[in-house]
Amino acid sequence: MKNILLAGAAALTLLAGCTSGPTIRSHLDPSANMSSYQTFMFAEKTGTDRPDYKTPITSYFKESIRREMEARGYRYVEGGPADLLINFNANAQENVDVRTTPGSGFGYGYGYYGYRGGLYGASAFPPEVQTVRYKTGTANVDVVDLSKKQVVWEGIAEARLTDKMMKDPRTAISSVITEMFAQYPGRAGGG
Repeated sequence: MKNILLAGAAALTLLAGCTSGPTIRSHLDPSANMSSYQTFMFAEKTGTDRPDYKTPITSYFKESIRREMEARGYRYVEGGPADLLINFNANAQENVDVRTTPGSGFGYGYGYYGYRGGLYGASAFPPEVQTVRYKTGTANVDVVDLSKKQVVWEGIAEARLTDKMMKDPRTAISSVITEMFAQYPGRAGGG
């Protein structure tokens, strides 16, 4: 259970603490008129919830998304009915990179043609192999037209997770959601 919470926190914090920042993408349904919607609500069970309980990560996402939607003129409705349904998810993945660099230094060898040994020979040092382990995280937000039951906008953020993100997931999530919603098209009521 603890690992599940840590994975969600890692994914979220990863997105905010990366020195170069997360990679943000968004997709808009070309037929959607985002200014025609006025209200929004959250899915009853979000992607960051567990089967029998909600996680702190869920509350951090809701807090940040609500702030961004209300800043765009949308009104939050607890339990509906609403024009838009919002769901979100986050995950973390362990990655391994193996890097090989040629050995360095002069060695004593037989040379290219089997003669001219000495400094003309192959290196006596084997290649260096370095294994790097790191976590990457992905967060996504789906905005669904409830009347059509169709995603009208999706925001996705991917980044390498840092210790700073893992220690302060609330700040990391807030930062990622702010960057993600910078790509959100339009405002409620045509603004």
